[in-house]
Amino acid sequence: MPGPTVLESLRAQLEEERASLRHQLEDLGAGDTALSFDENFADSGQVAAEQGENRLVVSSLTEQLADVEKALAKMERGDYGKCETCGKDIAEARLEAMPAARHCIDHA
Repeated sequence: MPGPTVLESLRAQLEEERASLRHQLEDLGAGDTALSFDENFADSGQVAAEQGENRLVVSSLTEQLADVEKALAKMERGDYGKCETCGKDIAEARLEAMPAARHCIDHA
């Protein structure tokens, strides 16, 4: 597990990332049941393609947000930095590169 200074830095990174992801999701209208598009647009195929693309982006951002929130919850519980597969410590360098990492490099 990282030392207290590194842990606080990682917590700050995760909180910043959480805020950014939430903002991106809000900008995309992720809370809406249907993403909004100009219904008068002549090319319905283009609209469908854009809707599909936006759904993929929203899905990816939602998954990233879930990973970040899970990492922050682990910090609160005191089990942050442990591989979910083998239970060993995740290398500090890996956590610094990917603060929301859930697995050690062997199980990534």
